[in-house]
Amino acid sequence: MALKNLSTLFCPPPLNHHHLSYINPKSLKICRRRITISCKSSESEAPVSDTQLLGSRADPEGTGAAAPTPGERFLGRQQAHEAAKLVMREMKKSKKKKKEKVLKVKTAVACCYGCGAPLQTAEVDAPGYVNPDTYELKKRHHQLRTVLCGRCRLLSHGHMITAVGGNGGYPGGKQFVSADELREKLSHLRHEKALIVKLIDVVDFNGSFLSRVRDLTGANPIILVVTKVDLLPKGTDLNCVGDWVVETITKKKLNALSVHLTSSKSLVGITGVMSEIQREKKGRDVYILGSANVGKSAFINALLKTMAQRDPVAAAAQKYKPIQSAVPGTTLGPIQIDAFLGGGKLYDTPGVHLHHRQAAVVNSEDLPALAPQSRLRGQSFPVAPGNGLEGSSNGLNGFSIFWGGLVRIDVLKVLPETRLTFYGPKALQIHVVSTDKADEFYQKELGVLLTPPTGKERVDDWRGLETMHQLQINFEDAKGPASDVAISGLGWIAVEPVGRSLTNSDNDVEETAKELHFAVHVPRPVEIFVRPPMPVGKAGAEWYQYRELTEKEEEIRPKWYF
Repeated sequence: MALKNLSTLFCPPPLNHHHLSYINPKSLKICRRRITISCKSSESEAPVSDTQLLGSRADPEGTGAAAPTPGERFLGRQQAHEAAKLVMREMKKSKKKKKEKVLKVKTAVACCYGCGAPLQTAEVDAPGYVNPDTYELKKRHHQLRTVLCGRCRLLSHGHMITAVGGNGGYPGGKQFVSADELREKLSHLRHEKALIVKLIDVVDFNGSFLSRVRDLTGANPIILVVTKVDLLPKGTDLNCVGDWVVETITKKKLNALSVHLTSSKSLVGITGVMSEIQREKKGRDVYILGSANVGKSAFINALLKTMAQRDPVAAAAQKYKPIQSAVPGTTLGPIQIDAFLGGGKLYDTPGVHLHHRQAAVVNSEDLPALAPQSRLRGQSFPVAPGNGLEGSSNGLNGFSIFWGGLVRIDVLKVLPETRLTFYGPKALQIHVVSTDKADEFYQKELGVLLTPPTGKERVDDWRGLETMHQLQINFEDAKGPASDVAISGLGWIAVEPVGRSLTNSDNDVEETAKELHFAVHVPRPVEIFVRPPMPVGKAGAEWYQYRELTEKEEEIRPKWYF
């Protein structure tokens, strides 16, 4: 009977107006005992748990563990996601082959400090592979954060090993990571409170721009860094280039805190970026973001080198730096770097792979040919009157220009004095032939004179220049270039209606139609961009004109530094 009364006390039936008349007043005496009641404080929204009360007694001076930072939570999610993927992959394999060795993986996956790929001991050819004995030794001594995977060791010695689908792949065609998976690793970034440093390659400005970067970063502030300015032609005025960059991003409606022109090789502009980061960081984590092969790892190494002069934390971080390579997709996961003495982390992120760049179509062994290694020197056609095209009095009309095996430009209708200047890697040779012989020349010389692709095997797999773009370029002033034709992932072509060394008089220009016609052939996914000409070389400072700004534009427009 006592058990029944207790069950009635702790689990009373629901009351309604039908039961009120049957309540015995004597039964209410059982509630006269003292009962401890926990009340919420008006200053705290959550009730205090027993664990918190015990913790407050054990650590009266506030010596408990600190709450994880947003960056640590971000990295933890990525590591847990990678761990789950590895476990699921191994479970599928174990069902097919029960005798296969089980992959050694824990819930908290350690990652390679060179590329960010989760460390594993099962697949030798896959990213993140470490010798099992080395893995166990480093794990025993809690040194897994100092391990470099086998792929990164090969990359550091110049081997071209890609691990991202759509970019050549391994020699056997085995691909381990897709571009969508790399982009997914950045999906949580827009929910974090962070400072974004977005990188753009000045040689491939339009191809590496990331026009939908806000889909990744959300409303986080952005510092825009233009890399590889040391590759611009000799005599280039960086004031003109900086103004040109700001004009371009303003048209693209990208709101940035500032614009910095930098070179990771010569350390030009790195100090300015470092000062800007320290001023705008405000305790937040810093994420380096950009398209694949834009130079993120090289920029981080240059940043650490500059910061190490004043910050001992950055000096210590130099020992384990991200790997630099010409292969797009070197970084396969977020890499956390302890670089700031005052708190906050620096993160190297996987490059965003864009299908419209030339790197997405060439073989991995041909990738170094797309990366300029020294200062650009424009190659102009025709070179001089009557000297460039066997004494042709009609200029470039009726000729086709091949830029390696990747680009073909048919000149349909231009002025006799029109000049085309090519800015890109020196490894790509330029050849000029008559348009009526262009198809035969391409089929005969592809892989020989016209490279990349290089070698018979790569030529057999090459799908050719499948896409043709018809261009009509209008111009008003013949004193400077009319526009640039930028090839995504390669470089650009400056179109001058009247070449400076070719012009005799301006009278003919005034009477003719001010438009130029071209047909540009490229591989199917590759895009081309017609843009305002970039002011490069000594001549760029002469013809470039600064636009007058209103007071409102002066306040809104970001400043540029170098």
